[in-house]
Amino acid sequence: MNPTTPLPPPHPSTLFPDLKQCKTIQHLKQVHAKMIKTGLIHDPLASAELLRFAALSPPPHRDLAYARRLFCHTDQPNCFSYNTLIRALSENDESDPIEALVLFTQMGISESVEPNRFTFPSVLKACARAGRVKEGKQVHGLVVKYGLECDGFVACNLVRMYAVCQELECARVLFNGKRWELGNNVVMQNVMIDGYVGIGDFQAARQLFDSMPERSVVSWNSMISGYAQNGLYKEAIELFRDMQMADEHPNYVTLVSVLPAISRLGTLELGKWVHLYAEKNKIGIDGVLGSALIDMYSKCGNIEKALHVFDRLPQRNVITWNATISGLAMHGRAKDALDHFWRMERLGVKPTDVTYIAVLSACSHAGLVHEGRLIFDHMVRVVRLESRIEHYGCMVDLLGRAGLLEEAEKLILEMPMKPDDVILKALLGACKKHGNIQIGKRIARLLMEMVPHDSGAYVALSNMYASLANWEGVSEVRMRMKEMDIRKDPGCSWIELHGTIHEFFAEDECYRKSEEIRSMLEEMSRQLSLLGYEPDTPQVFLKMDDEGKEGALYYHSEKIAVAFGLISTSPQTPLHVVKNLRICNDCHSSIKLISKVYNRKIVVRDRKRFHHFENGACSCMDFW
Repeated sequence: MNPTTPLPPPHPSTLFPDLKQCKTIQHLKQVHAKMIKTGLIHDPLASAELLRFAALSPPPHRDLAYARRLFCHTDQPNCFSYNTLIRALSENDESDPIEALVLFTQMGISESVEPNRFTFPSVLKACARAGRVKEGKQVHGLVVKYGLECDGFVACNLVRMYAVCQELECARVLFNGKRWELGNNVVMQNVMIDGYVGIGDFQAARQLFDSMPERSVVSWNSMISGYAQNGLYKEAIELFRDMQMADEHPNYVTLVSVLPAISRLGTLELGKWVHLYAEKNKIGIDGVLGSALIDMYSKCGNIEKALHVFDRLPQRNVITWNATISGLAMHGRAKDALDHFWRMERLGVKPTDVTYIAVLSACSHAGLVHEGRLIFDHMVRVVRLESRIEHYGCMVDLLGRAGLLEEAEKLILEMPMKPDDVILKALLGACKKHGNIQIGKRIARLLMEMVPHDSGAYVALSNMYASLANWEGVSEVRMRMKEMDIRKDPGCSWIELHGTIHEFFAEDECYRKSEEIRSMLEEMSRQLSLLGYEPDTPQVFLKMDDEGKEGALYYHSEKIAVAFGLISTSPQTPLHVVKNLRICNDCHSSIKLISKVYNRKIVVRDRKRFHHFENGACSCMDFW
């Protein structure tokens, strides 16, 4: 180094060795007291470093309240001090971002301090967090005034502010204007993708994503989580597989983002791969990832593996307990769900409203009316949790399934809140199951008034009329549906084979293996006939002859999926099917026998729960 070249100034922290050695907020307070005693506190650099430690240290050593007091007692806070506290207030989830904007306003009033390139990114983050686009635009004007619109860091936060506040046109103009050096181009593109995803414009988000010459793991995560959170589960999984093909390494956020999509579609093999990947790459399975894995295994039909994950967690919180109890409930293992609930209580983990929804659901699926009443009473009188409509929904479902329809209707009328469509549908389904046309008609009319364009009430009422051979009533309901352009949701089932998801709709004949599937369906029907099984034609609520009704039953989506699974896998391979609606009586009875005839374990997840079919029996014990 040239001896005449001036050395760079030392970092402020090196000038105050006591501050540099601070490890905790208690230690900081001791140093602060010493500074007051020696008068060093009046040194602007010293007070600024003291503030930095209190405001920006990682938890648990951060103390924003202490930082605020330090700032208020600073004689003449400099730009660094303002920037430090504004940044802390804008980034900390426990603080109100409006505080950062107020502090920035105070900074503007001060004649001796002007904002710099490090001030505006934090102020813009505060605008984004608070959703204050009007104030953000005013800050944008100040950015231009101070000549910082070409600064990459400032510009990126401007784009982010507009995108988070869903002012996508402003964000797009800035992004496309290229009035700054594009060193952070990937970051800005990620911001724009997040913005498009935020307003549900997945076409624009995917177009930008596909056009990126370089992508970071953040780019992939934004698209995968966006797809999954908006119900585009197949797209999320397909993009996750593309990510692997592109040799981009998934991280913790990727796994947490894709697992809900895997859960929804029941793609167990992919879920196992994610779990193995996390273990091999030493990605810590904490409460969040652990809960996502438990939920995935539960919803993909492997409750034993879900329990294995739960038992191996280094620490359990209420979220992991809830995921486990919900999984047990879904699989009809009510006793185990109750055992986990009381065990959770004994260990001092305070149950939440979600816990009670899970355990009441377990009672409902197993017909445990007495236990359900006890749990509901425990929630209200012992834990003193305020009952939500979901808790009443579980109780109505529990009473309805057990045939206590009058009591269920009375509970709805006495609830402290107005019933929603979900709770009414639960009782309507129970009325259909138990053939109570009187209560069913009353509930159906309420539903039609509440959600006039929802097909559920019309279809249920039509089905009840049909079960009584009241074809005039059926015709009247169907005519009303036609007049209002209300269409019944088609039955749809998924089955994952060799890493590929196959989707089938009721009476689907368009699949490439439709001839083979049809032959398999006919063979299944012959095998069931040899066992003396007769199709449950009364549940086909259409006015047609028995032969036509039998044909309609053959082509229910879950039967098509099972047939495809049988012809596409080797003998004794378990089959896992996911269905969008509740499984019907005929399919339930048929698949029980199919499991025996073909010596297969068949797991079906319908809209309500799991059915494990094996050797002619079902895990639900025919109570669903």
